[in-house]
Amino acid sequence: MSSASSASSNALVSLTQPLTRRSCNIIRRALDEAYPQSEHPHDPAEAHAAVLVPFCNVHERPGVLLEVRGKLRTHSGEVSFPGGKVDETDESTLAAALRETEEEIGIRPDQLEILGRFGPPETSLKGLRVWPYVAFVHPDGTAAAAQVDEDAPLPSLALSALTLSPREVAHAFHLPLAALLSPPRLHAYLFRGARPYYAVSVADIVRGPGAVHADARDPAVRWTDDPARRDEVGGGREGRLEVWGLTGWYLSSLMRILRVYD
Repeated sequence: MSSASSASSNALVSLTQPLTRRSCNIIRRALDEAYPQSEHPHDPAEAHAAVLVPFCNVHERPGVLLEVRGKLRTHSGEVSFPGGKVDETDESTLAAALRETEEEIGIRPDQLEILGRFGPPETSLKGLRVWPYVAFVHPDGTAAAAQVDEDAPLPSLALSALTLSPREVAHAFHLPLAALLSPPRLHAYLFRGARPYYAVSVADIVRGPGAVHADARDPAVRWTDDPARRDEVGGGREGRLEVWGLTGWYLSSLMRILRVYD
């Protein structure tokens, strides 16, 4: 796997300047070219889940929102995107991603501009077929955002406005896009033992001002290492808290689509 920094000059969007209407349109086109956007027929023999990759500006810095799972959730202490299993009441995998995002971190569907999806959908360790979607978070709603000039910075999201579900989410944080090219953060792994991707160390971000906590009285960040050292189980490798496993694979896949990574 080549150095991530070698591709940064070819990135389709700026990693340091606020995302704009033009940026969102570029991401939408890139997703459309990379993967079919029509709803995929679901194999009834499989169980399905969906996640959302929420792009946003925070303090005029572009990035994505992630969460650290809460104590009462499977794989507690691991980093993930908002999302979960598709329920019978969900009309589609996208509907499931939107519902779970609102339940977990309080972002309403009317605040999300759907930019597309990518794939192929992978199978989680629990056997769920997981469909990844991409959106931009508009703090004041998509209707207000439609009036913004194409090259003007889109409004920044105040992390304090998020409402975390304490049962499901311990922490939510903003991962700046620029951090995805920071050599000390990146660790080259093989997804399912075969496909190279970058895991990203994030413990300092979750402990810092770029995060919010379900329990403000106890904002300590806790995660566990797997005693058996199984791949994708626990917070990360060698005691690190990382964006890794399926979440790390999806993040790397999306960054390759946007030419951040080779």
